[in-house]
Amino acid sequence: MSLNDGQRRLKAVLGHMNPDGSNGLARNFTDAKEGKGLALKDKQTGKEWDIAVPLDTAAKEGKQVSFRLIPGSTVTESLTVIDNRTKKIQEIPIVNNAIEAKAIKKMAFAKSAGRVEDETENGLRVYDPGFQNTAVARSSITYINGDEGILHYRGYPIEELAENSSYLEVAYLLIYGELPTPTQFAHFEHEVMHHTFAHTKLTELMQTFNYDAHPMVSLHHLHPFLPNPSVTISADFTRLLPPQGCFITGIAAMSTFHPEANPALQGADVFTNNPQILNKQIFRLLGKSPTLAAHAYRHRIGRPANSPQNGLSYTENFLYMLDRLSEREYKPNKQLARALDILFILHAGELRLGGRWEENWGSEVGVFQMTDFASCSPNVCSVTNVDHELNCSTAAMRHIGSSRVDPYSAVAGASAALYGPLHGGANEAVLRMLERIGSAENVGSFLGEVKARRTKLFGFGHRIYKNYDPRARIVRKVAYDVFDIVGREPLIEVAIELERAALADEYFVSRKLYPNVDYWSGLIYKAMGFPTDMFPVLFAIPRVSGWLAHWKESLEEKDAKIWRPRQIYVGPPRRSFVPLSHREQGTESQPDVAVGTSTHPFRKRSKVATYKEGSGDDQ
Repeated sequence: MSLNDGQRRLKAVLGHMNPDGSNGLARNFTDAKEGKGLALKDKQTGKEWDIAVPLDTAAKEGKQVSFRLIPGSTVTESLTVIDNRTKKIQEIPIVNNAIEAKAIKKMAFAKSAGRVEDETENGLRVYDPGFQNTAVARSSITYINGDEGILHYRGYPIEELAENSSYLEVAYLLIYGELPTPTQFAHFEHEVMHHTFAHTKLTELMQTFNYDAHPMVSLHHLHPFLPNPSVTISADFTRLLPPQGCFITGIAAMSTFHPEANPALQGADVFTNNPQILNKQIFRLLGKSPTLAAHAYRHRIGRPANSPQNGLSYTENFLYMLDRLSEREYKPNKQLARALDILFILHAGELRLGGRWEENWGSEVGVFQMTDFASCSPNVCSVTNVDHELNCSTAAMRHIGSSRVDPYSAVAGASAALYGPLHGGANEAVLRMLERIGSAENVGSFLGEVKARRTKLFGFGHRIYKNYDPRARIVRKVAYDVFDIVGREPLIEVAIELERAALADEYFVSRKLYPNVDYWSGLIYKAMGFPTDMFPVLFAIPRVSGWLAHWKESLEEKDAKIWRPRQIYVGPPRRSFVPLSHREQGTESQPDVAVGTSTHPFRKRSKVATYKEGSGDDQ
């Protein structure tokens, strides 16, 4: 249909609607003749409505133009969708700037349409790899506005909490929704600090790990093999563990010591029906997390574990368990404990807005960024800690928890997600970058390489924050306080000069590449003497409170369901089985099947030896 034909038909339609010229809608051809488009006009009021059709472009390109009159809606907060396959119109309500995915599912099509595997008759699906624009929960825990650089925990600005509160007080806020009264906080602190001792069997278990096991992971891998506290773990068995650590396995193993808190044994509603049991697990996980982390650290350096001490704050107790040797009345430095407390606050409710190592070379800057939601500039890396909405580890906590498993298994799963190099690790990347720069004099040439896309800049920019990361401002001050106490290292001077040079360069400022929280937190931990492989553990401890807050919130959801995302099947259609003897090597490329080969010297020698099948013991 040509443009003129379309105009004539529209005129005929409108004329049919108003045959006597009475009140109604009429065509206004003036704009169309002048190339400004079409409009509908109400004869009674004179009000006009533009027809949103690119007539000018269509006319120039000789394309057909079609019109469809859509009934208006009295509901402003709604979305009107036309399914061009069925010509059906659907109105979808908008609530909190979101629409229900199930409303999209109502858009079904004939079963014969498209591939059978697409299941068009079962409704339309939304494809969103990585959950980049999918809300899977309604939460009142954390609010982030990346454009404005805002981070709120339960409505309270992170700056105010870091300056005036403590980690345990923020943990209470995250988990229970309000700041505690003095009586409530005294009870909460007492319960947490009196649940810091780990079972002796759990301590013995951790002693069986290889000394060089990574302090993060070995707490996870033994869980399936611990049916009860009396199980015996041989030294040989622990050698099956990858040399990755201790924290996650200890957390998971805790579930075997508390069968009364296992929904698989006590019923799926054990926590919703009994708040006392729920709170007991919260106290245990908050209290024992730093204990297990300290045990993992002490085992790594070949020293016996220290028992928790009463009379110390949460972070003071952690530092005591890490560092005391045989000194009497050992007390950690209060300023360092406060610095660690602030870092724990910043990391407590964080979504860890860096979730994927995402290498994006689509823009001019070469920036390697580590993030979870929107994307920042291409050559920068970013991230942080406590609760930051639904990052990878927090989403894992809610996903695993949706099956109503015990919280220890869920926290172990969340910790495992945090340990992954695409989620955690930005702080280590910053340190490696600063070590590569070497000295403050080399900063200028390094930034030149970043602009030329020959190297990557870590610790600047953020996938969510398009302004100066509010946590970075706080951490920067903490960093200088820590440096004044323990002294500066050469990397500190490099970091200061890199920040100064980047913020003075319009190239980076125009792209909103400001230092993020990871830029300084890794330097703080390094200055305090923590090895880099301990960083993920230091991030996990405070995040336990954020994970528990999401776990508790998910249990309270009225319409809670087990999380079960859909997929889009893109594999082959139905095929008939061909027996192995009838299959021939095709000319098309075959799947690349990886064949495992051992590089152990013993196996190399055995592969060239001659022998008969069977055991040598049979001789």
